Amino acid sequence: MNYKFFTNKNTGTPQTQPIPGREAEMIRGRSGGYTFDAGIWQMLRRCLLIGTAQSTYYAAKQELTEDFIAVIQNAIAENPSRVAHEIVYASDGRAINNSAPILALVLLSMGETPQAKKAFSEIFPQVVRTGSHFYEWLNYTKAMRGFGKVVREAGKSWLSREDVKGLAYQLLKYQQRLGFSHRDALRLFHVKPLTDDHQQLFKWVIKGWEELPAEVPAPALAQIWWYEWLKRNPEKTHEAISQGRLTHEMAAPVGKMDQAAWQLLFNEMPITAMLRNLGSLTELGVLSADNRANLNRVTSVLNNQEHLRKGRIHPIDVLKALKTYQSGGKLGRSQKTWTPVSRIVDILEKALELSFDVVEPTGKVFMHAVDVSGSMSSAVVHSLGLSCCEIATTMALVTAKAEKNYAIRGFATDFRDLRISRKDSFNSAIAKASNQNFGGTDASVTYNWMIKNKFKADVICFWTDSESWAGYQHPSQALAKYRQKVNPNAKAVYITLAPYQLTLVDPQDPLSWDLGGFDPGTPRIIQMIATDEV
Repeated sequence: MNYKFFTNKNTGTPQTQPIPGREAEMIRGRSGGYTFDAGIWQMLRRCLLIGTAQSTYYAAKQELTEDFIAVIQNAIAENPSRVAHEIVYASDGRAINNSAPILALVLLSMGETPQAKKAFSEIFPQVVRTGSHFYEWLNYTKAMRGFGKVVREAGKSWLSREDVKGLAYQLLKYQQRLGFSHRDALRLFHVKPLTDDHQQLFKWVIKGWEELPAEVPAPALAQIWWYEWLKRNPEKTHEAISQGRLTHEMAAPVGKMDQAAWQLLFNEMPITAMLRNLGSLTELGVLSADNRANLNRVTSVLNNQEHLRKGRIHPIDVLKALKTYQSGGKLGRSQKTWTPVSRIVDILEKALELSFDVVEPTGKVFMHAVDVSGSMSSAVVHSLGLSCCEIATTMALVTAKAEKNYAIRGFATDFRDLRISRKDSFNSAIAKASNQNFGGTDASVTYNWMIKNKFKADVICFWTDSESWAGYQHPSQALAKYRQKVNPNAKAVYITLAPYQLTLVDPQDPLSWDLGGFDPGTPRIIQMIATDEV
């Protein structure tokens, strides 16, 4: 491999200036440092995976959302089919939540070409899967474009699916959100029933049941019948839950909920609901240290990688659940408090590790450089206090846990020993890294330390927001020096955890990669890079 394009240039350019001769390829970040332009398609993936729900250290929510919209619109104008593929990729359990893919879906429907409209229609049911997604889509659509032909057809199709039982479940579970009800949607899209079951379902949505039918009118409407029966017989909550297989969203608003009722719900509780209700179930006594049967069920559900994947459980969901549960109710939206059960904490730690995609150790040597500068303390999930640094540490640790030869250190304006190893819990590792959040950002110190200490890594992984600005040489220049002095075949992977249009990857470097953060598949991709599968 020829690295003369790296080594035959000035290696002492301050990061507040572009590299001489490379000015056209570089942009100035919000922090004042110059980095390479990530390009529209890398930005598209970052926006979809990371989203714009919260402000970052360098940019406010509105600014990030405007950038998001501009990136999506430009990508749609260039290649709407590729945008559609990226939306589906992100929506399939890879995005931190489904809001960004849904917003992008609305923007795709606004594309000016027939190809954009066609792509929107084709992927709509893959992205808008639940009643909650449907309401969010309606909300964005109303705010941004209105209800034209392509939108009406998509809405009508969603409400006319052949699986009436599945449709009834969604319409019952999510009856209204964001200023919309399903009655509004049926009227808005002029949906005509395809079958008698559809007709009875729509009649319930629009008019309700003044009188309860003497028996279940159709198997597809069984849950609705038991819900209506419970409204009239709240003292028989246990029977309604057992016979009607009602979820907590259906039973709790109309029934009399005691510990026994919650136990019945817990027995059939799907993985997402279980993850969100661990604290409440502990407070109610359903989950306790001496209830081995219930704890075993939590283990069987949350520590099963296939269940996590089918439930589209994102690692950040598990991390939020872990932090919330450990806090005993001090974090999050719950008004309840509880004493955490240590085994549940252990289960969540294991679930967090399993929620990422990793395989057997590669045998390669890894250096994980976690950005612990001040900007990484910026909250991503504000109500829970999850920061970029905490997420970076989690992703670095799970990648390290899959390997035997690694080091995890932190960079700001120096390269610090975080004293994190694969034996750390996620909680202890996060605490160690979070206590280091101070200083400017200089990614090049990683390479300087590795040169000085002759640390020969096969892969150097940076977990960062890519706002490197404080150094007297660019990271790409420092990498060239490291290859020259220590390991000419070293690979660099930069995992960006903020939706900025920046990358520390030199586009001329064939051994450097730029990955968007929060993707559960990132650790596996890093392993594939290490073994030349990518």
